[in-house]
Amino acid sequence: MPLHWHAWEIIAERHGFTLTRQRLYSLGGVPSRDIIKMLAAEQGRAVDPLAIAKEKELAFLVRLPEVKTIPEVVAIAHRHHEKLPMAVATGGTHRVIEQVMEHLGLRKLFNAVVTSEDVVNQKPAPDVFLEAARRIAVAPKFCRAYEDTDLGMQAIRSAGMEGVDVRDILSGKVEA
Repeated sequence: MPLHWHAWEIIAERHGFTLTRQRLYSLGGVPSRDIIKMLAAEQGRAVDPLAIAKEKELAFLVRLPEVKTIPEVVAIAHRHHEKLPMAVATGGTHRVIEQVMEHLGLRKLFNAVVTSEDVVNQKPAPDVFLEAARRIAVAPKFCRAYEDTDLGMQAIRSAGMEGVDVRDILSGKVEA
C-alpha cells in the first residue's frame, strides 16, 4: 500500500483531488477507476476515470522494483503449490498484477488470476473471490482466502469462504 499511496499522491496533485492516506487505505481493494469516480463525484469534478486510472498505474509501475513480497504469505503459497489449486483475487488490473507477480517470481504458483476487470461488482462484493473459486473449480465453502484490507475481508465473508487477515499474521496474532 505505501507504493500505491505514493502513486496516488502524484495523481491527486496532478488532477487537484483531495485524498488522505487514511481514506485511501480504507478503500484498499477498490479499483483505481472506482476511487477516481468517487472522488470526482464528491469533489464536483468532471474527469475521465479510466484515463486517470491508467496514469495512476503508470505512477505505480515506475516503482515496481521497490515492490516486495510478504514472506509469511509467500511461504504459504509455496507450501501449497501443486498440492492445492490457488488463485489471486484482486482489485487491481491484469496489466499491473501480472507485472507485479512476474517481478516477484510468483505467477507460476497460481492457477488463476482474477482482477477487477473480470467482475462487475467490486469489493466489498464477493464477486472477485467467487470468480476465483469458479476458475479453480473449488466450492467457496472449501476456500481459504488471505486478505489485507477490511473491504476484502468483508468480501471473503460474503463469499462464504474462510478468511485470514494478513495483518493478523504480520502482527503475530495468528500463525502463518
